Amino acid sequence: MTEHVLAAIDGSRFSEGVCDYAAWASLALSAPLSFVHVVDNHSQVPDEHNLSGNLRFGARERLMKELSELDEQRAKVNREQGKLMLEAAKARAVEGGVNDPVTRQLNGTLVETLVELEKDIRLLVVGKRGETAHQASGHLGSNLERAVREMHRPILMVPKTFKQPEKVLIAFDGSKTARKGVEMLARSPLFAGAECHVLIVGADTVEPRLQLGWALSTLHDAGHKAEGAIRAGDVDDALQTYEGEHGIDLLVMGAYGHSRIRHLLVGSTTTAMLRSSRIPVLILR
Repeated sequence: MTEHVLAAIDGSRFSEGVCDYAAWASLALSAPLSFVHVVDNHSQVPDEHNLSGNLRFGARERLMKELSELDEQRAKVNREQGKLMLEAAKARAVEGGVNDPVTRQLNGTLVETLVELEKDIRLLVVGKRGETAHQASGHLGSNLERAVREMHRPILMVPKTFKQPEKVLIAFDGSKTARKGVEMLARSPLFAGAECHVLIVGADTVEPRLQLGWALSTLHDAGHKAEGAIRAGDVDDALQTYEGEHGIDLLVMGAYGHSRIRHLLVGSTTTAMLRSSRIPVLILR
């Protein structure tokens, strides 16, 4: 099966952004586009211990039966809503120029379903938060964190509103993954014509300068306008400051590295960086 761009659709405010970025990626990569909606039928029945002390046996049995019926009704409503969301996403993508996107509705939990599908995924597009997440702007969906940790495909986390990426920043630390990221950025049709920036966070010494020089040369040789810098300080602060100074539209990061950037995606700083980002973040493995 041809690898495709997979967009995870739910009822959150990020779904339009997911749809538009997925359509953009599908067209740029000349890859088929698929939308998936996952219905989690896990029953949220109250703990029997909470009922047994307050209800007679017969009343408790009736209540449990009614709760089960409500769960079935809720699952049916979720399926119907999901079908409508998939139809709307497909129509939006077709309007954006995508030829015959595929829609799929699957039962299960989101992350486990995505892991099962990943062998056919070229790029996964997800929203910053899901429909069941707390709506405070500082919240990051737990499904996104788990997907980053468990999947081995590129993941594009997107905001609510689409903007054509014209200036792309890669967080670079000289690691094998980061070098692959630069090479991917240089040759990927996803970033054809984009202005590329490279940022190293750390001491401005000989080795980082050599690493930066290699990255910029790789991008220049591929025909990109490219510039970069070495900045001291906290990684996420340095990245955000650079983004603001240069009007960056999309951030590229490796999920693993050997410097402080490593901690962005293997520790608590993961949440802080992805939470605070107002632009799409492409996470590479």
